[in-house]
Amino acid sequence: MKVTILGSGTSHGVPMIGCRCEVCTSTNPKNYRTRPSIAVEGPAGTILVDTTPELRLQSIRTGLSHVDAVLITHTHADHIFGMDDLRRFNDLGGHDIPVFGSESVLEDVQRIYRYVFIETQAGGGKPRLKLVPLQSSMELCGLQISSFTVLHGRLEVQSYRFKDPATGKSFAYVTDVSTIPETVKHYLENLDLLILDAVRYEPHPTHFGLYQALDVIASANPASALLTHLSHHFDHDKLSSETPPHVDPAYDGQIIRL
Repeated sequence: MKVTILGSGTSHGVPMIGCRCEVCTSTNPKNYRTRPSIAVEGPAGTILVDTTPELRLQSIRTGLSHVDAVLITHTHADHIFGMDDLRRFNDLGGHDIPVFGSESVLEDVQRIYRYVFIETQAGGGKPRLKLVPLQSSMELCGLQISSFTVLHGRLEVQSYRFKDPATGKSFAYVTDVSTIPETVKHYLENLDLLILDAVRYEPHPTHFGLYQALDVIASANPASALLTHLSHHFDHDKLSSETPPHVDPAYDGQIIRL
């Protein structure tokens, strides 16, 4: 199982428009952060989690050329406004792409991308998508996937746990979260990797701050953890020096093999 961090930034991205802070003007490539997304390569294909506005650029940068399915966490702009770029993956793969989401997510996708689901002029070019209701447990691309709901302020957001049945390795992706209900904390147990939201040092109304995220990691006790959805409040190297040895900030283009 191969996990690629396509984007590790917050909704503004880093550098942020009009900002001249040390992180936004940094020459360290690990401080360049596009909107948050991952690609998960299993034994039988590749799953994309969210379609960010930079999907095209993320794909070119990381060499992503095949997508077999898409999982959506929620429909804020930084997570779905690159969905039109899936049409290139239709061309490369020669098939429709299933997009999995909750009922409300699929309703939003149909509304936001209305042109995709109605008859339009020939040659217009649009992605070929198959909207599929999300199940709490399913198999995709040779991986076992569990979905569970966390809270982003008051908004319900889907998080995902992936397991490779051949190796027993598992990881969870939990982005845009300020509260993890007690009823779903068992999904964070016995992980080889936890990728978790931490938008800034201080608490935020709809995201974990760094110390809240570290508390969750300490409680879940994964073998390793990566922090994502990072804002310009974090310098990569400085944050790396401030976290426990098994916890690191994610960075765009990072590859993890489990």
